[in-house]
Amino acid sequence: MAAPGSHLELVSCAIVLLTLFVTIATSADIFLDWHVSIDFNLKPVSADQQVITINGLFPGPLINATTNDNVHINVFNGLDEPLLFTWNGIQQRLNSWQDGVSGTNCPIQPGSSWTYDFQMKDQIGTFFYFPSINFHKAGGGFGPIRINNRPVISVPFPKPAAEYDLLIGDWYNSSYKDIRSRLDTVDDGISPSWMLINGKGPYMNNFSKSYETINVTQGKTYLLRISNVGTAWSFNFKIQNHQMVLVETEGSYVNQIQLDSLDVHVGQSYSVIVTANQIDADYYIVASPKMIVSTNSNTLIGVAVLHYENSTTPANGPIPIGPDPFDLQFSINQAKSIRWNLTTGAARPNPQGTFNVTNVTISENFILQASTGTINGSSRYTVNNVSYLTPDTPLKLADYFSNGSGVFELDAYSKNTSNVNAVSGVFVASALDKGWLEIVLKNEFETIDSWHLDGYNFFVVGYGEGEWRPESRFTYNLFDPVSRSTVQVFPRGWSAVYVYTDNPGMWNLRSQNLQNWYLGEELYVRVYDPDPNPAKENPPPDNLLLCGKYQPSAPPPSPSLSPPPPPPPNGPSSNAYNPPRTSRSLIAVITTAICYLFIGLL
Repeated sequence: MAAPGSHLELVSCAIVLLTLFVTIATSADIFLDWHVSIDFNLKPVSADQQVITINGLFPGPLINATTNDNVHINVFNGLDEPLLFTWNGIQQRLNSWQDGVSGTNCPIQPGSSWTYDFQMKDQIGTFFYFPSINFHKAGGGFGPIRINNRPVISVPFPKPAAEYDLLIGDWYNSSYKDIRSRLDTVDDGISPSWMLINGKGPYMNNFSKSYETINVTQGKTYLLRISNVGTAWSFNFKIQNHQMVLVETEGSYVNQIQLDSLDVHVGQSYSVIVTANQIDADYYIVASPKMIVSTNSNTLIGVAVLHYENSTTPANGPIPIGPDPFDLQFSINQAKSIRWNLTTGAARPNPQGTFNVTNVTISENFILQASTGTINGSSRYTVNNVSYLTPDTPLKLADYFSNGSGVFELDAYSKNTSNVNAVSGVFVASALDKGWLEIVLKNEFETIDSWHLDGYNFFVVGYGEGEWRPESRFTYNLFDPVSRSTVQVFPRGWSAVYVYTDNPGMWNLRSQNLQNWYLGEELYVRVYDPDPNPAKENPPPDNLLLCGKYQPSAPPPSPSLSPPPPPPPNGPSSNAYNPPRTSRSLIAVITTAICYLFIGLL
């Protein structure tokens, strides 16, 4: 029997313990149903083309999660060809089975469905998803991902009044199928014709069906999450009469710097803080392509509107002009100025600087030259003179069932030097588990290239012009290099990154420029841990798809494509969080029992 007054003690004890349990049980399960289809009537720029939508939306729906949440996305493929989604920058800890690229997953066949299951493990920040095969990205199907901080982790800037996702990218006048059919060689390259902001054409253009508007209130601050979801062009982002404070890039908080404009390269994401500190009016939001002569400002330049709540004055005057699009030194200097914030926490309370590269020992290095080569009479993009040849069987399946036998040969091509002659091949490079890897990315092109490594963030330690040499290492920034998953490589230059290879799996290393990727500028990095203790990569999922040389023993039953049942209140249709897997009633029972025991001992 509890002593008099112990009820108050019980309540106080329960509050303390419940707070502790809530802090520990931080992961929630998010369930989403995506119906992917083609919309012929959307016409972002009044051109007849096929636009890929998700649940009727272009861009697709927001994935709004918190660090360590578990995400379950059931994808219904309503296209007339196979489909895969990849999660740009989501690290998929120990789980490349869910990566959604041709080397890891069998595609989702037309008229069927498949469920992705992955965790936002130890991540925060701004990311996006997109379809990864068949040149689908040029037709849409992309959408934003936010990973919010857990409540116990402080954010290094005041809470904004609102957050906006800005998915910005180049766009073609033709459908993705038409562009794809014309891309047999490098020489068949087709340039985009537009820059869209959130799937909408530029403001003040007669061919734009609509334009994007961001609503603000004077005196308040806003967080803009900016992603380059395009296929070819880097862009410079700016807002008329407003400055931005850069705060985050692809899961890393950066030293806050004030900017008039920001270069964003293909596949990259940034978060900036903007204060609505001008008079009530409308202002231009501008995304202008790099390395492009944009003489027609109504098509090649993306234009949206920043609208003040009490504004009656439309945006007017000339569209703001940013830096010279061919001024590479501006871009290089800005890239070098983006540094990791060493003092703040992110997904964890530890300062980011706890995980630094100042004194690491490099165990191996890759030196990868991106160029073009002629193979069987066709010009292809290559890495070390190897143009990637996609096998019918995903590498991940072949590696799991037969160590790659009959599908790929590990390290068949050099990771440091180029083949004498250009060849097509299945380029799979090994990397030592839990070692530090240096990757030097070299660019022979006259355009800006952009490289991404699935499964990891890497430390961007250096940029350079001209030829990379071993002595170039003396120019590296090893004190506070930013950690991110996509790095630009400037024309006729190089970029260097460090990677700690602690995430076993089969991971795609590719150009983010879609034409380059489609025509062979990619490889896979196999990180293997032979020790079962500690745990290796996750086993294959229960719903593993088989294809290529590993066909299912019997045809699976046809999945139902009937509409999903209505979601529960506050359910997945609103992307709200479901309760953590740990039962709240069970937590309450355990909490009460512990408190009675504690009080009885006093």
